[in-house]
Amino acid sequence: MATQAHSLSYAGCNFLRQRLVLSTLSGRPVKIRRIRARDDNPGLRDFEASFIRLLDKITNGSRIEINQTGTTLYYQPGLLYGGSVEHDCSVLRSIGYYLEALLCLAPFMKHPLKIVLRGVTNDQVDPSVDVLKATALPLLKQFGIDGESFELKILRRGMPPGGGGEVLFSCPVRKVLKPVQLTDPGKIKRIRGMAYSVRVSPQMANRIVDSARSILNKFIPDIYIYTDHMKGVNSGKSPGFGLSLVAETTNGTFLSAELASNPQGQGAAVLPEDLGRNCAKLLLEEIYRGGCVDSTNQSLVLLLMTLGQQDVSKVLLGPLSPYTIEFLRHLKSFFQVMFKVETKPCGEELKGGDKVLMTCVGIGFSNLSKTLK
Repeated sequence: MATQAHSLSYAGCNFLRQRLVLSTLSGRPVKIRRIRARDDNPGLRDFEASFIRLLDKITNGSRIEINQTGTTLYYQPGLLYGGSVEHDCSVLRSIGYYLEALLCLAPFMKHPLKIVLRGVTNDQVDPSVDVLKATALPLLKQFGIDGESFELKILRRGMPPGGGGEVLFSCPVRKVLKPVQLTDPGKIKRIRGMAYSVRVSPQMANRIVDSARSILNKFIPDIYIYTDHMKGVNSGKSPGFGLSLVAETTNGTFLSAELASNPQGQGAAVLPEDLGRNCAKLLLEEIYRGGCVDSTNQSLVLLLMTLGQQDVSKVLLGPLSPYTIEFLRHLKSFFQVMFKVETKPCGEELKGGDKVLMTCVGIGFSNLSKTLK
């Protein structure tokens, strides 16, 4: 771990997760001021407080100080401990909000992490558990994080606003990460998907599948969309339906898109046919952007490259999202790592949008808390 480095200061509520995750990995304390100071309802929201409680559960010896109004947060990270944990996530954000951070931290625990998260599994804001299972897990495998105990299981689905979903995530620990060279995305060979419906007619999922296939069948024959209708206690507390689609390429790259219906009592009702068609179009747009990692997991792959062995890692990405750009700035402040960014205009061989080739040398991060067997 880094020695007791000087703490970093930030202002505002944006990118709170990024700062706390990088602080935990680098061992540098972080102070965040003016969190929604001018808002009618100032300070940390419930979902952010829940995220801080989760970090407290998986670490040992973290010091967290929050002032009376919740507008200032001081976080001094402890050691990543892991083990068996249960956590009730806030229903304001989906479980994906918490899982994205856990995917960054899980490989560097002292004991393998086995965590049960409860809350909303699919919503319209964060990546759903289905998409993270289909895209983030294969990405972690590229870095050598694999084994029997590496899984993400949806035990119950929960839609907003009630939640009631349950997810099991377990991940082995690793001492070091392998460097990667992900420069050739390959061509799309198949599309898989999951149409789910809870507390509505099971026919909804079939209608979504038909409308999504009506668009995707024009491009590729190998399409299979599973339908998942959970009943009874497994269906959570609120009705809803949605679709997640994943395109797999010949080189093992996964590109994803997803849509969910409006929460009960909010906004107009969505027709399953429209949802299926729009989700298929979103997938085609993601394929147009291209790259070896889809836009949801850009920051995850850049973090794992930074923490790799002292060797060169390369990845070809589609256009960088604003979230990723801010993440690169944070990587520079916490780890002093700079990426070499080369733009690759879409030539003949690279169809679709302009690509970006990111290159960096890993800092040789070693998981010192891993117990020697």
